[in-house]
Amino acid sequence: MTNAAKPTIPTKTIGFIVNPIAGMGGAVGLKGTDGKTILKQALALGAKPVAAHRAETFLSELSSAKAYLRLVVGAGEMGQIEAEKLGFTCTIVGEFKKETTPSDTQKIALAIVEAHADLLVYCGGDGTTRDIQKAVDFKLPVLGVPTGVKMHSATFAISPQAAARVAIRFLWEGLPLREAEVMDVDEAAFRQGQLSAELYGYMLSPYEPHLIQDNKMASPMTENEVENQAAIAIYIIEKMQPNILYIVGPGTTTRTIADLLDQKKTLLGVDLFLDKKIIASDVNEKQILQALSGRKAQVIVTPIGGQGFIFGRGNQQISAKVIRKVGLDNIIVVATKSKLDRLQSLRVDTGDAELDAMFRARRIRVVTDYKVTQEIAVE
Repeated sequence: MTNAAKPTIPTKTIGFIVNPIAGMGGAVGLKGTDGKTILKQALALGAKPVAAHRAETFLSELSSAKAYLRLVVGAGEMGQIEAEKLGFTCTIVGEFKKETTPSDTQKIALAIVEAHADLLVYCGGDGTTRDIQKAVDFKLPVLGVPTGVKMHSATFAISPQAAARVAIRFLWEGLPLREAEVMDVDEAAFRQGQLSAELYGYMLSPYEPHLIQDNKMASPMTENEVENQAAIAIYIIEKMQPNILYIVGPGTTTRTIADLLDQKKTLLGVDLFLDKKIIASDVNEKQILQALSGRKAQVIVTPIGGQGFIFGRGNQQISAKVIRKVGLDNIIVVATKSKLDRLQSLRVDTGDAELDAMFRARRIRVVTDYKVTQEIAVE
């Protein structure tokens, strides 16, 4: 009796690009790092690189398929360093530079297309997505590892770990491709509290609904929606306690709390409340941690419409360090009934795998109306 031959696993090629400055503006409250001026400002505020860690997390999850993978990577900090550190077989494209530009991203993306890669994976935000779209268009599928501050595009996995699972399933098991929206916001307007998202086009991207985020969906400002927000706000205000610091995240539902307290909250920033008054506006991680010293605190956040993220998208100032200091039991999630009805679950992507697992091990109670709550799972 002869043994049946084992099936041969085909070798695949992934193009891999890292934007080394992506996400640096998040924790310091700058809502992005597009442009040299903002990057300098972020560095002056103490911003630390996050892209390398996100890239390494993705590649670590990909290690099970390492023997069957070839990577075409950007030189230096644009992918080479992380790929070689984790022992992947690599072809290097582009030039090693201390300061990289959108033009470098586009050149590397074009080289990846010319290398006939099966999939292009990039670590960045919406700005990086736009750069890649200019070079790639529909020439090959792309997948985003969420690394930026603004991530409205539908090419992103929900986390670096999810991106690796999607890549493996797409390359060897088969996942459908969809035309995913490439979205971006005007950063200057964003910093002034105005959310102006624009559709720049589409790219082909693998789709697995539980592992890939949709583009951000704005809440409809109907009369019922406004009344629902007001009812939630009244209930939260009634529950607010003296001498407790409230760290209040972005969104129209959270802003309604401030409106009813006759306080001027930033729509897209994080603000600190004490005794029902704002004591600091548009704060960054460092300012939040300073304010937490010697105080009990609670965090109030609302999910991103259409995506369900309560942490890790647009509110990176409320970092893993802040959340751990406050405690998971002191997190208050608010969402109108119509917003929650459009979500299958809540999501977190704090950059701290252990903390994310702690969230996923529990169901989150969401305030959906006056004295009305609903429990929902976290994925």
